[in-house]
Amino acid sequence: MRVFTTLGRSLVDFEPRETGRVSMYVCGATVQSAPHVGHGRQSVVFDVIRRYLTWRGYDVTFVTNITDIEDKIINAAIEQGISTQEVAERATAQFLEAYELLGNLPADSLVYATKHIPVMLDMIARLIDRGHAYPAGGDVYFRVRSLRGYGKLSGRNPDDMLSGARIDPGEHKEDPLDFALWKGSKPGEPSWDSPWGPGRPGWHIECSAMAEEQLGFGFDIHGGGLDLVFPHHENEIAQSEAAAGAEGFARYWLHNGMVNLGGEKMAKSTGNIIGLLDLLAAYPPLAVRLFYLRAHYRAPVDFSRDSVADAAASLTRLWAFRRRVEPGDAAPDADTVERFTAAMDDDFATPEAMAALFDAVREGNRLADSGEDAAPHAAAYDVIAGILGIAEPVAGVEDLAGDLAGVAASFGVPADSAEQMIATLIERRAAARAERDFATGDGIRDGLAELGIVLEDGADGTTWYRG
Repeated sequence: MRVFTTLGRSLVDFEPRETGRVSMYVCGATVQSAPHVGHGRQSVVFDVIRRYLTWRGYDVTFVTNITDIEDKIINAAIEQGISTQEVAERATAQFLEAYELLGNLPADSLVYATKHIPVMLDMIARLIDRGHAYPAGGDVYFRVRSLRGYGKLSGRNPDDMLSGARIDPGEHKEDPLDFALWKGSKPGEPSWDSPWGPGRPGWHIECSAMAEEQLGFGFDIHGGGLDLVFPHHENEIAQSEAAAGAEGFARYWLHNGMVNLGGEKMAKSTGNIIGLLDLLAAYPPLAVRLFYLRAHYRAPVDFSRDSVADAAASLTRLWAFRRRVEPGDAAPDADTVERFTAAMDDDFATPEAMAALFDAVREGNRLADSGEDAAPHAAAYDVIAGILGIAEPVAGVEDLAGDLAGVAASFGVPADSAEQMIATLIERRAAARAERDFATGDGIRDGLAELGIVLEDGADGTTWYRG
């Protein structure tokens, strides 16, 4: 396997810290408002990477965070006239709802900044002891020039960055490049006690401290959006390596490209956004997931509703094939799995991986049309769709048992389990159609459709699914 790491900007062999185990920390949401489409892309990208590594046999530990205290959250609370906790809890619920709808697996550990203040205080104290940080006026700042190599992730030189940098009123920095590790609280703001006075952590120290606590220094993959390279991830490296007195905070730095709207990056700060929950209500959520995966994770994506609608149509074709062909005990088509694996081993190239899937479905349909065995292609579909997270959800119908009994009774079918009643109704419909009793056949179809049960007639008989 090879991955592209932003640290060094090169494609390198993937060699985890521990044989057979992978540790991942992905920067999560700052929860000042509801998620937009860009947030959805990042979550899907790293969910698929995690799923693939697991399928390849690694024991993956996946950690992500919720930044529930930050200047943007405080500003949102002031604007709305509510507490920062209310702002954060409402937005967190919206993010988690969206991630679930997109089919993302839950994190092994979801860490909240406000619940990890002690580990942040400890890291800040270590930085002060090592001479990399200093208290000033109730704040604590990181000495950027105290660390050799600052700028190695983003490729920036501190001397070049000095142009335009300034010290804002109320700040007590030694150098305009220094950044806050701890911010003294103002009246009415949430605060925690510290050796330097009441205050709250700076944004960058949060992830440094929580990643180290959860995974230890030198973990495998640190992920996030391309917009986090500077200053957030650059500052994370600086803090963590300065506190440890060693290099190698994370082995591989993976960053997904941005989602653009009208040629500009989607961002809350500019208002150039499409709400993620609104989009997931308008289209099948897994169609949105498929839309994200059509592009390589490092590439930018231009959002349009036409593109999502096209992804929805493609998803329908995939699901129709899988409803048509059962894999049984067949082994997955080897050529298809080999193509998929080669693509994903090459820096998680989902466009090529999905091409292997669509080719398998196309060939599977051809085989089924000619009466040949398409089961190996259906088995390959199950493998790939499962890893990409785009397999059709298996929706149970037992909650419809009461309503189904009513439909069944109207056609003389006895009450039974929900699935058995559907199977018997399908048999009754086939018999009615054979006798040219189309009124009964259409009535059964329509009665089931009102309950969300869709019937599809094919060469191999009638299948059903819950729409």
